[in-house]
This record gives sequence, C-alpha cells and structure tokens, in this order.
Amino acid sequence: MQEILEQLKKMRERAHMGGGKQRIDTQHQKGKLTARERLAVLLDEGSFEEWDTYVEHRCRDFGMDKQKVPGDGVVTGYGTINGRLVFVFSQDFTVFGGSLSESHAEKISKIMDKAISVGAPVIGINDSGGARIQEGIASLAGYAEVFQRNVLASGVVPQISLIMGPCAGGAVYSPAMTDFILMVKDTSYMFVTGPDVVRTVTHEKVTHEELGGAKTHTSRSSVADLAFDNDIDALLHTRRLMDFLPTSNRHAPPRRASHDDPDRADMSLDNLIPDDPQKPYDMNELIHKVIDDDDFFEIQPSFARNIIIGFARMEGMPVGIVANQPMVLAGCLDIDSSRKASRFVRFCDCFNIPILTFVDVPGFLPGTQQEYGGIIKHGAKLLFAYCEATVPKVTVITRKAYGGAYDVMSSKHLRGDVNFAWPSAEIAVMGPKGAVEIIFRKDAHDPQLLEQRTEEYRQRFANPFIAGHRGFIDDVIMPHATRKRLCRSLVMLRDKKLTNPWKKHDNIPL
Repeated sequence: MQEILEQLKKMRERAHMGGGKQRIDTQHQKGKLTARERLAVLLDEGSFEEWDTYVEHRCRDFGMDKQKVPGDGVVTGYGTINGRLVFVFSQDFTVFGGSLSESHAEKISKIMDKAISVGAPVIGINDSGGARIQEGIASLAGYAEVFQRNVLASGVVPQISLIMGPCAGGAVYSPAMTDFILMVKDTSYMFVTGPDVVRTVTHEKVTHEELGGAKTHTSRSSVADLAFDNDIDALLHTRRLMDFLPTSNRHAPPRRASHDDPDRADMSLDNLIPDDPQKPYDMNELIHKVIDDDDFFEIQPSFARNIIIGFARMEGMPVGIVANQPMVLAGCLDIDSSRKASRFVRFCDCFNIPILTFVDVPGFLPGTQQEYGGIIKHGAKLLFAYCEATVPKVTVITRKAYGGAYDVMSSKHLRGDVNFAWPSAEIAVMGPKGAVEIIFRKDAHDPQLLEQRTEEYRQRFANPFIAGHRGFIDDVIMPHATRKRLCRSLVMLRDKKLTNPWKKHDNIPL
C-alpha cells in the first residue's frame, strides 16, 4: 500500500509540474501565470476539485509515445466562486504548447457535460496553439466534440472564455461560441490564421497584435468583450462578472444585500438634459446615479461606443442595462451598436436577467456604408431580440426617440412592461426640422415660415404627451425620481410570466 501511495504522490507531483520548471519559468518571464496558478486566483481558496489528473494522450506517432505528461496539457474540474459552483478547464501552455489532443478534448467535454447536467457555468482558460498536429484527425475530432457541447450549453449555463495566450485555428471557435470573451493585453491573441500564413497568402504584413490582439478584438472586430493588463486582473474581473450571473437558466440571478435606498432621489438628474436639443450629454452619468452603489460592469466599452451595455443591480438584484450614448454619433443606432446590443439582450433573456433600457436615439445612422453593410438586417437583430425577450423590460426615454429606432428600443409595442418618459422626451417619426421640411416642402423658399412651422411641430409632437395619451408611455416621471420608479417597477415584475409560441427554434436575421 505504501508503495502505491508513493507512486501516486510522484505522479501527482509530475502532473503539477506540467512541462517542467524551465517551461514554467519561461511562462512567468512572459508575464503569464501557469494553468494551476490561474485556477488558484479564479476560484475560492481550497475549493478546486480536479478531475482526470492522470490522463495521458494515446498518440504513438512521431515519437509521441515517449513524450507523455499526466493531465495532457489541460487542468479540469470544478470549484466555487464566492461560494457558487462553476466548472473550469485551464490549458497548460508548458505541455505541448497547450495543443489539443483527443484526450485533452475528452477532459474538457467531460466537465462540460457535467456542467450542463447539474446546471453550473463553464469557465475556460484558453492558452493553446491549436490542434495537436501529431494526432491529425483525432485532434480535429476532439475540437468538434467541444464545439458541439458549446452549442448544447448555450442558453443553458453561462459560458465564459478567458484568452490568456495564443489561440489560433480551431482554438478560437470554441471561445467564439461562448457568452463572454476576456483577453489579456500583449500576451493573448486570437486569429484563424497567423501573420506568417497571412503574409504568404495575401502578402499583407501584419503583427500578431494588429491581427488578433486584445485591442483589435475589443475595439474593431468585437470578438472579445473586455481586455485587461495582466492575468490577475482578468481573473479577478471574471469573479466579479460571475456575481451578476445565475448558475443556469433554471435559476434566478444571485441577489446581494444592498444598503442603497431604493427611494433615493438625485436632484442633479433634473439638469442632465441640455436645453439645446443638439447638445450631447453623458448617459453614463444617468446609469451610475440610478443603480445600486455606483457598481456598473460595462461590457464591450471600447466597441460601438454609441450604445452602452452592462450589468448592474437594483435593490440587490442583477439587471442588464442597454442605453444609447448621445456623446457618440448622437446615440444613433448603426450596424455595430445593433449587433452589440442584440447579443446582450438575448443573453439577459436566456438567463432571467431583467433589462433596463435608457433611450435617447435620433434614428438609424444614414449613408451608403451602412446600407451596403446591411443595416436593415443588423438593425432587425436588435428589434428581434427585444421582441422575443420574455424577461421584465423597463424603459426610460430621456430625450429623443425618433422613427423606427423608437420602436426598436424596447418600446411598449414590443411587449415592454413599463415604459417611462422624462418631460424632456421627444417621441416622433423624426426630428421637427426634418419633418417640417417634408410636410411643408412648398414653403422651402420662406425660412421664417419654416422656423415657425418647426416650432409648431415641436410643440405638437416633440414631447412625451402624445404617446402618453395613447398609453404607449405609462407615466411621465421627474428625472430625480428615476431610481425609485425603476426599483418599484422591477419589484412589481419579479414574478412576471410570459411565454412565446412553441417552436423548435427561431430564425433570427443573422
């Protein structure tokens, strides 16, 4: 018995050393933690239960039968984050460059299967060069097994991917199907083909960072949601993100005690909207002043900045926030902002997170670039997302809500539960000036008359009361009372029940 225990101890020590001290030192020199160090930061202390520590690859080609490391380049298991169950895998770049083998994929698939069956999130720490070339089709099959589970888990349990090293080829598609992707600046990359292949095929000269770095994917491609300066920062923010999410679609989001008075008024909000309708203001100010404890977790802050999305709490309950940002493109909806917001709305709906929408939108961004890029279909994604959402939806129109964009932004007509407007709200088909130039085209030669008509239109339509008369706005509220009215609405909606007609699945305009 003692001999077996000693053998077990040695195997465990070998597994914990991964690719050996020299490769671990190299990992540290690059500013990166090892696979196990990352899990130690991510999970509650002492909570990690490891599975398949001793699994090895089965490849015998190219001398691989003489190169075996227990664990085969990935650490898998489960643990807790602030006491709540999560399943995890952490790829070990010190072992075969974190490349995925058949056995490696089987380990990941096992914890994903269990996460789906027990209803717990999956967090993947990706640091992999892609498929293990020596295994050929077996490694490709392994990737497909993981992809299939990503799809089965989608909308059932939250899936979060941390990119903490180079991820190329097949290694990028599993993260792409998860709910959130977090990257580390300067050390993590995502691309289908690397710079060398790009140079050979297209003759473009591009660096790793330009092609697939954190800045590229958080500000240009929108592949990633957030970027952080180092591994520790990314892992700690993952813990914070998890505090807003339920463990599965069968559970409510986690409630947290809050000492922020739900009836708290903020008189400064009465002066937030400028007198000049063309002058911008920062929608972030409104968000931070109405949520609990000024705690807002913004998603994709560097991409499509004309719309803001993120998580906050109201009376301790998580909510998803979608808000037009007048500081950027006047808050117009365009291709990028529509894609960004629609995916977020659908995530919130999947996981029972109420949606607060703050509206100041003059319409969809015009121009050939938008039309040729498919703004019609991309804008329809956001429309579709709000239409199908069955979670509580509360909307506040702060200023402009024009045209089709008014409809799209969680209007009463899309089964909005509670729709408020500030006294400064302007709800109309279009802005007064544009409307008058169309309606009174024959008076275009008389600027003074047009100005008079514009003011008449503004008085008649550019206010919240016409919509209020029709019941499309539930109440016109004072800005300083916004938090109180939102909190009361969300409490009222806590037991809301709404279902969509049965279907195999919908066909969102992708």
